[in-house]
Amino acid sequence: MIRTMTVVGTGLIGTSIGLAVSRHGVKVHLLDKEEVTARTAAALGAGVVGASDGPVDLAVAAVPPSAVGGVLAELQARGTARAYTDVASVKAQLAGDVRQSVATPAGYVGGHPVTAGERNGPLAARADLFEDRPWVLTPSETTSQDAVNRVLEMIAMCGAVPVIMDGRAHDDAVALTSHAPHVVASLMAARIQHGSPDSFRLAGQGLHDVMRMAVRDTGLWSDILRANAPAVAGVLRGLRDDLTTLLTTLDALSGVARSGVPQDDASRSLAPVADVLDRGAAGLAALRGWRAADRQAYVEVVVEEGPGQLVRLLDALKALHAEAEDVAPRYSTEEGRLSLTFAVPAVHAGRIVLELARAGWQAESVAAVAGPPCPARV
Repeated sequence: MIRTMTVVGTGLIGTSIGLAVSRHGVKVHLLDKEEVTARTAAALGAGVVGASDGPVDLAVAAVPPSAVGGVLAELQARGTARAYTDVASVKAQLAGDVRQSVATPAGYVGGHPVTAGERNGPLAARADLFEDRPWVLTPSETTSQDAVNRVLEMIAMCGAVPVIMDGRAHDDAVALTSHAPHVVASLMAARIQHGSPDSFRLAGQGLHDVMRMAVRDTGLWSDILRANAPAVAGVLRGLRDDLTTLLTTLDALSGVARSGVPQDDASRSLAPVADVLDRGAAGLAALRGWRAADRQAYVEVVVEEGPGQLVRLLDALKALHAEAEDVAPRYSTEEGRLSLTFAVPAVHAGRIVLELARAGWQAESVAAVAGPPCPARV
């Protein structure tokens, strides 16, 4: 049983781990090269500043990928813990670095909590940051079962869902789902520098959604991209090919517009654009469909009669992080009533129904609804 831990690196992830496990009575020792950062994390309740007097049950290196090997080697040399893990978002190259750096690789298991926030640093940390989120473990053939068990116990305290993966498979997956999207968001954000004040006035939610993932911590992300360069480059090459198709077609369309070619010819030239857009819509539908199926529970809420009731209910659902686009309206001709249905994590369905009932809404868990899936970000 884990009673003591050391967390090296008190940014968003390290501090959130400290906050989460401290709720379970674990004494956490916080270390950071920036004393003010460690003391801020301690003031939030994530632990105490300073090294432990003896070995702790588990040490977590919450530092950039390039620093993990050195930090773990130093911790092992000091006999800091009985087992060690990290939280870096790149695993394959890191595993080799760690094996070369540490004296006892059996006590180490690679880890990556798949969660993030738009802000960094300890002040952005939350004890519930990892709840219901995947936490990848990449044990090697040399990893001891004791080390794995200790990390699994920490993951359980954080409320996350453990996922065992091969390091290379993990890196390929995050290149597609995280690393490349961050790069693309940054590329779009870079274009904004060339905009005029008039264009800024027209910036809507769509632009903010695209740019939300733009990199803010350049040093950290340079480190991540260096460590996962092959996988990220593969995703970006595919994106480059699609962009080349779009550019070729748009350039041709520009020529059509200037030359006055008949409209039916112009429509035929739009086929490559439509293909790219259709594949994008299919990809989005596939992801949403998977998320909906993964939740395995639905909540139905009756819309009360009267002006403004639907708007009030949508506001209540938004407070539960269910956006309007994720909600499916249903109308029962037999009962003569309108209701809204949305997908939720099965483990949260009861709590959500209770919260809605306390707010005065008629809500209940229901079986999966027919028709298109309606995944919710609850």
